Amino acid sequence: MVQSGGSEQGGVADAVPGHWVDRAASASLRPFLRLARLDRPIGWWLLMWPCWWATALVAVAAGLPYPNPWHLFLFFVGAVAMRGAGSTWNDVIDRKIDAGVARTRNRPIPAGEVSVKAALAFAVLQSLVGLAVVLQFNLFTIILSFASLLIVAIYPFMKRFFALPQTVFALTFAWGALVGWSATTGALALAPVMLYAGAWFWGLGYDTIYGHQDKADDAIIGVKSSSLFFAENTKPALAGIFGATIVCVGAAAWLAGGGVLSFLGVAAFAAHLSWQIVRVDPDDPA
Repeated sequence: MVQSGGSEQGGVADAVPGHWVDRAASASLRPFLRLARLDRPIGWWLLMWPCWWATALVAVAAGLPYPNPWHLFLFFVGAVAMRGAGSTWNDVIDRKIDAGVARTRNRPIPAGEVSVKAALAFAVLQSLVGLAVVLQFNLFTIILSFASLLIVAIYPFMKRFFALPQTVFALTFAWGALVGWSATTGALALAPVMLYAGAWFWGLGYDTIYGHQDKADDAIIGVKSSSLFFAENTKPALAGIFGATIVCVGAAAWLAGGGVLSFLGVAAFAAHLSWQIVRVDPDDPA
């Protein structure tokens, strides 16, 4: 049976309905595009935004008229490639867990559309695209980018024994806050570190919301998550987590010498996160 939000070609439940992957891609290519999550673009948005924030932040600190357009483009390409590589690796490791969760059982590997060997080869191919992007930057940024790979590699295993695996997930998705700054300066400073902390709290918060979709299945099969950990206290937990996000991002803007527009942006971000807390219903998967 097709999951709600999936496609007639076997799309998964959280894919964008009517996405071009379902409508236009060939039957042989479609499973690989799904492995790369191209039918779920929110993932690479979330990976790219800390990169772009840091690129804008360092432009403010350096007195530049605008963020480096070339860096913004490279971070876009890198985010799509590395989101895809990380998701493919995650699907290989989690293939048995995914088969037992309603939202993920139609993913290409548990559905039998892609073999483990083919998926691993595809992950390598996507990683090579990411490598080509990273090599465009200075040596410090190259080393800093490679430092994140260990966290990417171990994250899929954390949900098996650690009550808050989203804290490890957020370490990887926030990494762009560091490399976005170092790509311009060849070093780090307190401002990008505070931005990284803010992006880490943000990732912990939004992935806690996301995880509530799967909490019933997760509890049955023994997978751990911050959604299960916070349970009925999710909304107050999010208030604290998102509050810390705004404090850290605001501190980063202040340390970088941001002006009125910077803090108006932070205020808009705070308003949006507050809206999410009010709107979210942890007991409604949809």
